[in-house]
Amino acid sequence: MSGHELSFAERRDWLRLIRTTTVGPVAFNGLIMRYGNAADALTALPRLAARGGRQAKMVIPPLEDIEREMQANDELGVRLLCSCEPDFPKYLKAVTPTPPVISVLGDVDLMHKPCVAIIGSRNASAIGLRFARHIAGELGAQGFTVVSGLARGIDAQAHLGALDTGTVGVLGGGVDHVYPRQNAELFAQMRQRGALVSESPLGYRATARDFPRRNRIISGLCQGVVVIEAAERSGTLITARYALEQNREVMAAPGSPLDPRTKGCNRLIQQGAALIENTEDILHVLANPSLHDFEDLFEETRDGYDQPEINWDDVEADIDAARTILLGLCSPTPTIRDEIIRQSGIAFPIASAALLELELAGEILVEVDGRISLNI
Repeated sequence: MSGHELSFAERRDWLRLIRTTTVGPVAFNGLIMRYGNAADALTALPRLAARGGRQAKMVIPPLEDIEREMQANDELGVRLLCSCEPDFPKYLKAVTPTPPVISVLGDVDLMHKPCVAIIGSRNASAIGLRFARHIAGELGAQGFTVVSGLARGIDAQAHLGALDTGTVGVLGGGVDHVYPRQNAELFAQMRQRGALVSESPLGYRATARDFPRRNRIISGLCQGVVVIEAAERSGTLITARYALEQNREVMAAPGSPLDPRTKGCNRLIQQGAALIENTEDILHVLANPSLHDFEDLFEETRDGYDQPEINWDDVEADIDAARTILLGLCSPTPTIRDEIIRQSGIAFPIASAALLELELAGEILVEVDGRISLNI
C-alpha cells in the first residue's frame, strides 16, 4: 500500500470493504495485500467467507449506503483518510494492524506535528485536573499537539489546556456524536479549533467494545503517552499497554499511595514507565533519539518487504487443512496471532490465508490488537 491519493471509486471501495461486517483491520490489510485493491477484494469476499464457514454472518453494505455516507461526510466537512494516502498520520500508519480508514473533523495538519497523549481518570482530583491542563498548555507551547479521548476529567482538561496550540480528540463513536454530553461545549470548540478523529461512521454511538479501538488510536498517533491519575483497573491503563506494544514512550505522574486514583500510575512507574513531575521531564523523555528514527525505520521496513508470489488456487487444499488445525488451536480466550501460527507449524502465508477466511466467516473474532478468539 504505497502512499497515493485515492480516487472517488477507490475510496468508496475502501470504505465499503471496511464497513463489511466481518472485516476488521487485520482482514482488511490481508485482503489488500493479497488482491492489491479493494474492488477485487470485495469481489472475492463471498467465496472466501463460504470457504471459511458461516458465510451468512458477513454483510457487504450496498454501494448506495456507502455513497450516502461519503456525501454526509462531505456535507459536514469530514475528511476520510485511508491508510495508503499521504495525509494519513505516519505514526498511526506504523500501528499493527493499521486502521484502514479514519474520519477527521477539523484540522488534519495537527496530526502531522509531534503528538503526545495526556490521559487519566474521569473522576480526577482538583490537583490532577490542574496538572493536566498546565502541562498540556506547556507542551503545546513547545510545538506538540496534545491528544486525548475527550472524556470527563483529565482528558477534558488536557484538551482545554491545548486549545490555543492544537489538540486532537479521539472518539469511540462517530465524529458527529457528542459524548459525554457535558463536554458538548468543548466538542464544539475542538471542532472549530482542533480536530476530532474516529474509526466509526457518522451517527454511530459508541459502546464499551469501541473504546479499546479508540485507545489504540490515541497512543498510535503519539510519540508518547502521559498518564495522570489512573486506578489499578482503569481503562487508561489499556491505552498505556497499547503504547508499550506500539513502542511509544509511557510516562506517569506519581501519587499518594492512599489515593486509589493514583495506584495505576504508581504501578506503571514500578513496571518501568518514566516518572514525570513537570513538562521538562516529559520533554526529556520525548527527546529520545529512537523516536525521531521511528518513521524512517518503519518506511524502510514497509518498502523493503516483498509479498511472495503465490497462486492461491494451487494451495486451496493446504488452506483447507490449515483452517481445521488453526481453529482447533483457538480458544474463547484471546490469543496472540503469531503464537497460534507458531504452534500450528504452518507456513505463514498459508496460515494467514486460513485465518482470513475464518475471520470473514465469523468463526473467529480478531481484537483490535490482532489477538484471536473463537466466536462462540
